[in-house]
Amino acid sequence: AAQWSYEGDGNPEKWGELKSDFKMCQLGLEQTPIDLGNGIKGDVGSVDFDYKLLPLRILNNGHTIQVNAGSGCACEIGGTRYELLQFHLHHPSEHLLAGKAFDLECHFVHKSDVGALAVTGVFIRPGAANPALKTFFESMPAKEGPELKVGSSIDIAGILPKTGGYFRYMGSLTTPPCSEGLTWTVHKEPIEASVDRWWPRH
Repeated sequence: AAQWSYEGDGNPEKWGELKSDFKMCQLGLEQTPIDLGNGIKGDVGSVDFDYKLLPLRILNNGHTIQVNAGSGCACEIGGTRYELLQFHLHHPSEHLLAGKAFDLECHFVHKSDVGALAVTGVFIRPGAANPALKTFFESMPAKEGPELKVGSSIDIAGILPKTGGYFRYMGSLTTPPCSEGLTWTVHKEPIEASVDRWWPRH
């Protein structure tokens, strides 16, 4: 079977046909990403972040650049604590905001004690340098390979917007197997990063 990808024989339109485990990509009813521009105003509940400095454990998995997290970083949604597993980037953004894509979107993937997943999305646009992202960009491996322990730390709280609200909805993983039942929290306000450091791939 073809491997999933963002282009060619394994492109997103064919994900549901690649493996039986990927059928949700084609048949799911709560698939992510979506256009967030037509959200309904309401009480979406709180989200509280407990983020600390992370030792930089980074890898190129062939699809994106990912930083793996140890224990200690988490978010709390509706009284449930979700431990941070990893975060990664998408270029361009996967979610749209009123039909508009941003240059980058960062996804923080969390998991609760009972296995429920919660993902936080942050849009990124060109602008001022961001110290946390600078550390990330300067450590990115150019080729696919195993996790690298860089020896420095990253302040992931610096990747979160300082102001603004967020969108909340139930959705799915954005890559195969496209499993549903995830709690999505996407910040309305983008952060900025220096354009000359951006990773040119999805």
